[in-house]
Amino acid sequence: METVTIKTTQNPAILKFELSEFIAGSRNFEFKNIDETANSPLAKQLFYLPFVKTVYISGNFIGIEKYSIVEWEDVQDEVAEQIAKFINDGGMIVKQDEETSKKVPSTVYVETTPNPAVMKFVSNRLLSKTTAEFKNIDETAASPLAKELFKFPFVKEVFIDENYISITKYAVAEWSEFTGEVRTFIREYIEAGDPVIDESMIQATPQAEKQKEEYFDNLDSTSQRIINILEEYVKPAVQGDGGNIAFDSYDEKEKRVKVILQGACSGCPSSTFTLKSGIENMLKDMLNDEDIKVEALNA
Repeated sequence: METVTIKTTQNPAILKFELSEFIAGSRNFEFKNIDETANSPLAKQLFYLPFVKTVYISGNFIGIEKYSIVEWEDVQDEVAEQIAKFINDGGMIVKQDEETSKKVPSTVYVETTPNPAVMKFVSNRLLSKTTAEFKNIDETAASPLAKELFKFPFVKEVFIDENYISITKYAVAEWSEFTGEVRTFIREYIEAGDPVIDESMIQATPQAEKQKEEYFDNLDSTSQRIINILEEYVKPAVQGDGGNIAFDSYDEKEKRVKVILQGACSGCPSSTFTLKSGIENMLKDMLNDEDIKVEALNA
């Protein structure tokens, strides 16, 4: 049975309805009205909802832009249920026919991060459902794109998460010299439909195992609460800065929380301040325990 997860976006008019499997391959589809939905029975059905303005199908999600006549909080659960029922009843999401499909050109834009050594390259496509960090070219078996990026002599580390790639450079080079070149390379690579990442290989790593539900279910209640706090309050902020924070362990005796910083957060000059003044204080407050300590294994 397919389940649908509702995710907000930076545009309040657009919600993402995520599925557990990829549904569009390397293609993206955009439907502006019901007349364009000949190759997507699901999009056609969604347009029968009077508030649906645009339907996007990409990676593992259906994105819907609404008209302002309703608020998402009033209708989002109903839409999620409708999508799940359609799929579970065997409905076709999209016919990937070359002549009738409408392909959205790939775009990549650049964002600076709090870490001056790291630049964030954001795609309009879903790149990965699993975070992946590559410290050198020898670690890139799971990501052909990361392997290609390491062929640039200034690339030190590569981090991939959802729709963006954070690249750490060596200090000998300046981002102003090659940002445009890297942006163009990533955009053309994605547009060509070349594989970005083999998620099955990433999910087999020890760190990825700790992100799975089975691992979470076997933890003590405090560790579970810590993970939930990090996921809800911390991760969205650090992802916005091109990084990630992953729970490693909690020592109940020492009241010590160990985390792993990735992407732009790894080696960032402000990461220690963020850990102590931000995350540690938040956990102390929300767990009502002033003895809580947070440390990064790779700070």
